[in-house]
Amino acid sequence: MSEPIEGRAHADETVDAPERSRRPDWFHRDHPVFFPLAGFFTGMASIIVVPGLYGAILKGLLGTDRAEELFPFVLLLLVVPIGMLVPHHTRRFAKYMLIGMLGTILVVGGVAAAVLWFLLEKNA
Repeated sequence: MSEPIEGRAHADETVDAPERSRRPDWFHRDHPVFFPLAGFFTGMASIIVVPGLYGAILKGLLGTDRAEELFPFVLLLLVVPIGMLVPHHTRRFAKYMLIGMLGTILVVGGVAAAVLWFLLEKNA
């Protein structure tokens, strides 16, 4: 290995060393698919996790009957990506978050319908 030339930085040392030390090497926000993937999986996870947690918390705090009455308010979850469509800097993320949410609803609904159809046909 040769010694670095005096006055030059090593190859792994950059001018923006403080910025580099704040985030790990695998975290590439400037990659073109970072926000689409992050938005899609955020939408997918939110449509699966949030209603379940909301229902469980309501049932634990208020009981089953009251939780069933208040459960439709979980649809306010859709306000988050719709509200994020307004500012320009969050618009791209919000579009992919909505795609993830709607895609998850379609897949889960389609699989549930297919399973229900299969079970009804098998018992008929």
